[in-house]
Amino acid sequence: MRMKVLWVEDHPRAGELLAAAAAAASRKRYGIDLVVATSLLDAEQKLRLERFDLVVIDLMLPDSSDEDVTVTRIANMGKFRVAVVSASEKRQQVVESLVRAGVDCSPLAVGKDDLPLGDFVRRPELFRDFVTGLMPSATA
Repeated sequence: MRMKVLWVEDHPRAGELLAAAAAAASRKRYGIDLVVATSLLDAEQKLRLERFDLVVIDLMLPDSSDEDVTVTRIANMGKFRVAVVSASEKRQQVVESLVRAGVDCSPLAVGKDDLPLGDFVRRPELFRDFVTGLMPSATA
């Protein structure tokens, strides 16, 4: 099964590591197509042009000052699973609000500091497992 993932990440180094992890996963034929957006506007443009199975979003983006509005704008742009990976202290609160509102959202927010990006590059199966773990069949 192929999965198309939009990852909204404004830090260049993190974006590079995510792209490297996705390339490594692709070489292993893990079936994850990753697109990185670097801002809220960039994500919205990509969501208008492409379909995604999963959108992973950082709540603290340079072109958005309100974390709730950021994720709500994205969540209302289509039918896809949403996951929050952010350094924001409000991340779990935002996720709980989304779930209460009926958004298809992974129920646990992930702290950005807890994300082993370097390990994802060295061990692409960890990247695959992380991404697939954000989908409903893995969390149901």
